[in-house]
Amino acid sequence: MNLDDITIHFAHPAYQLSTLFERRQTGIRNFQTWTREDLRGRIGEGDVIVVSGYWDNALLPHADRLRFAQVCGAGYDMFDLDAVRAKGVRLAHASGINVNGVSDHAMALLLALTRQIHTGRDNQRQGIWRGMISDLAKREDELPGKTMVIFGMGKIGTRLARLAKAFDMTVLGLKRDTSTPVEHVDELHPSSALLDLLPRADVTVLTCPLTEETRNVIDGAALAAMKPSSYLINVARGGCVDEAALVEALRGGAIAGAGIDVTVPEPLALKSALWSLENVILTPHTGGETTKYEDNVIDILLENLGRLSKGEEALYNQVI
Repeated sequence: MNLDDITIHFAHPAYQLSTLFERRQTGIRNFQTWTREDLRGRIGEGDVIVVSGYWDNALLPHADRLRFAQVCGAGYDMFDLDAVRAKGVRLAHASGINVNGVSDHAMALLLALTRQIHTGRDNQRQGIWRGMISDLAKREDELPGKTMVIFGMGKIGTRLARLAKAFDMTVLGLKRDTSTPVEHVDELHPSSALLDLLPRADVTVLTCPLTEETRNVIDGAALAAMKPSSYLINVARGGCVDEAALVEALRGGAIAGAGIDVTVPEPLALKSALWSLENVILTPHTGGETTKYEDNVIDILLENLGRLSKGEEALYNQVI
C-alpha cells in the first residue's frame, strides 16, 4: 500500500477524527462523514475506512477501492468477516485505546457511591445541607481494607487492579486462563468461580467482553450471593447483567448500589427503573470517551498503515 496514493475515510457522528488526523501532518488525503447517509454516499471514495457503529455490511459491495478497515473501538461484531475476507479487505480493531478511561471510570463510579457524591449532588440541587449521620450503615465509607472482585482481567481489568491496590484494597481477579499471573491481583481464579467469590466482595466490577459465557453473568443468583453492603460496577457491556434482577436487588436491599455505564438497549429505555433509583449512578456509555480517544485511534491507524505500506502481514490488533 502506497500511502501517497490512498484516501482515508473517517466515519463517525461525533469523534473529530479527521481534524485530529490533519494535525499529524502526514500528507495523506482524508475526509470524514458524519451521518449514515453521507457514509453510504461516499463509501466508494476511500481506500481505508475508520469506522465503528456506523458500519453496515450492505456497504461492502459498493466499497470498490476499500483495502483496509480500522475499527475505532474494541468491538467488530458488526462486520461480516467472511464477506470482508472475500473482498480482500484487511481488518483490525482498536482494543486497548480506552484502557485508562474505562478503568478510571470504574474507580470513579465506586468512589462516587462510597462517598455518596450522587446523593450530595441531589441535595445540592434542592438546597439541602445534610446533617451528621448516627447510623453507621448510612455513612460514607473508606476503601482501604475492602475487597474488589474484577471479572475480566484484560487490559482494563489489570489497570483497575493497580488503581484498587493504590487504595489499599484486596483484589480478586477472574479470567478464563489463569496460567499466567496478573500483576496487582492478590488471588487469581477461573471465571467459573464467580459465584464462590461474590460473598467476599465489597465491590464487583465487570470488565469482560460480552460473549455467550458472560451474557447475564450477573443474574438473580449472582446478586443473591453478594453482600447487602456491596456494590456492582458495570463498565463491560449491558448484556452482562440481568437488568430486571438488578432492579429487584437494588429495590430490595440485596446490594447497596450500582454504578452502570452500559445498558441494554442504548440509549436506556425511558421506562427503565434504573433512571430513578437513588442507589444507582448511571452514565451513558462514556467510560472510554475521553479527550485522548481520537489520538489513540489515530496512533493505531498509523501503526497499521505503516505495516501495510511495508508489505507486512501482521497488523496491530489484527482480525483479518
